[in-house]
Amino acid sequence: MAQRVDHEYDYLFKIVLIGDSGVGKSNILSRFTRNEFSLDSKSTIGVEFATKTIQVPLSLVNASKKLFQIEGKTVKAQIWDTAGQERYRAITSAYYRGAVGAFLIYDITKRQTFENIQRWLRELRDHADSNIVIMMAGNKSDLKHLRAVSTEDAESMAEKEGLSFLETSALEAINIDRAFQTILAEIFRIVSKKALAAQAAAAAASSGPRIQGKPINVADSGGSTKSSCCST
Repeated sequence: MAQRVDHEYDYLFKIVLIGDSGVGKSNILSRFTRNEFSLDSKSTIGVEFATKTIQVPLSLVNASKKLFQIEGKTVKAQIWDTAGQERYRAITSAYYRGAVGAFLIYDITKRQTFENIQRWLRELRDHADSNIVIMMAGNKSDLKHLRAVSTEDAESMAEKEGLSFLETSALEAINIDRAFQTILAEIFRIVSKKALAAQAAAAAASSGPRIQGKPINVADSGGSTKSSCCST
């Protein structure tokens, strides 16, 4: 979902949070959108969503490889928190439709939630658009003394799968804003480049077809040319 809208915001992007139950998806959502955290957070049933509007600056490289700056645009993030329980997976798979960004979230204190990232990634790639921007997030980084997943293991998986990666803490608000700003900026970069390419194509089409030709030899191709002159 990448939509131009006047006045209140320029773009609307749908982002989904996926991962096992209990990894902190709901608290990541509430920390980013409302700056709130609940120790008594309950498991999500079905799907919940919230929105937040931010300014996203962007630099792009044009066709001639020159860097130029695009003014910051107002982006409204529509963030969907999907249930992690197996019995809701058939329901939530439909909600991947239209998503342009996704967070794969695991709990750094629970190794199984990290190992299940591969399963969630397969499901995401089965149901979402092939161009979706994906970030992997290791949540609960404040519980370092209980760590079961090393940063190196996570970085290795992210590199192998072509994902960006951050460790976050919804409790202490560590890297939450940074994670969303990073993924929104990347989505914005892709959308803007497509818009610029479309504008360039439209401009080329509106200029009309180019007239091509070749030199014409006015000389007689069958033989040498003759010149006549007048003598007195």
